[in-house]
Amino acid sequence: MSSFIADAQVLAGSEPSVLGTNITIRKSMMRDIPALLNLINSYAAQGIMLPRTEFEISENIRDFTVVYAGSRLIGCGALHFYTPTSGEIRSLAVAPDVKKQGVGVFLIEALEKEAVHNGLHAIFAFTYVAEFFRKLGFQEVDRGLLPLKVWKDCLSCPKFQCCDEIAVLKALRDDTISALSLNSSQELVQLPHPKRA
Repeated sequence: MSSFIADAQVLAGSEPSVLGTNITIRKSMMRDIPALLNLINSYAAQGIMLPRTEFEISENIRDFTVVYAGSRLIGCGALHFYTPTSGEIRSLAVAPDVKKQGVGVFLIEALEKEAVHNGLHAIFAFTYVAEFFRKLGFQEVDRGLLPLKVWKDCLSCPKFQCCDEIAVLKALRDDTISALSLNSSQELVQLPHPKRA
C-alpha cells in the first residue's frame, strides 16, 4: 500500500485490521464532504463531537485525513494548525462498526507524522476518551497551556459553560513545553474547567 500525506510516505504496512477490506488513507478532497458530514454529525447528534457544517468542512478540507475501506469512509481526523509550533487533532471519528480495529490509531499516527513533517513541536486535542490518547503518548494538560485560537471554537460549543472534555497534548520535540509557555498573555486563555459531579 502506498499512503501519502503531505508528500511523504506514511504508515506503509501498518494498516488497521478491518477484515477483508482494502484500506486507503489519504488527504481529504472536496468529494469526501458528504461522507465526512455524515460520520462527524452522527457523533455530534449524540453530544460526543462538535457538529460541522458543509461550509466548515469545505473551509478546512485540507486539514482532514480520511480512511476508506473500499469505497466506504470508515474514519477521519483533522490536523488544524494554530501556531507555528502547535496544532490540534480534531474531528477524529471512526465508524461505529469498525471501532477497536486500529483505525483511530492509524489516523493519529498519520496526523502525528504530518505534524512532524510540518515542523510542529506539539499536537493537542480535546476529548472524552483521554485513555485512547494516553496510550498513544499524549498527556493530560491544563487548558491554559493551549493557544488562544482554540477558544474561538469553544465559543460556538453548546457545552462552553460546562465543558467536560479533557485537554491532552503530545510533545513532538524535547523543548515543547518551553515553546508553549509563551510570555504574551494575549496568546493564552484560561478555558473553563470541567464541572465534575
